[in-house]
Amino acid sequence: MEEQQLSTEATNWAMFAHLSALIGFLIPFGNILGPLVIWLTKGKEIEFVATEAKEALNFQITMLFLFLIAWVLVFVLIGFLLMALLGIADLILVILAAVSASKGQPYRYPFALRLVK
Repeated sequence: MEEQQLSTEATNWAMFAHLSALIGFLIPFGNILGPLVIWLTKGKEIEFVATEAKEALNFQITMLFLFLIAWVLVFVLIGFLLMALLGIADLILVILAAVSASKGQPYRYPFALRLVK
């Protein structure tokens, strides 16, 4: 991949695209709305932001599916543990992605479904 010079604005918005997913810990579906809003607004102006916001959105959609599966498994008690582990993994991976984006490096989440192209 060729090196590209990114503006501070581009790297900041890409970082915000990842960090905005943390809103989901406070507001239902905030983890999806944050990256979606950044993708639909700033993503039109800056390609790097669009790429990172789509990556964050895809990961958060994947996490939503996994949380729904864990919620169903609550009835056999393993769901509580799975939800805790998913929450920790979400937090750690979002922080890693934000740090990478702030350095101008694209980040690819390890187990995200690529639904939004």
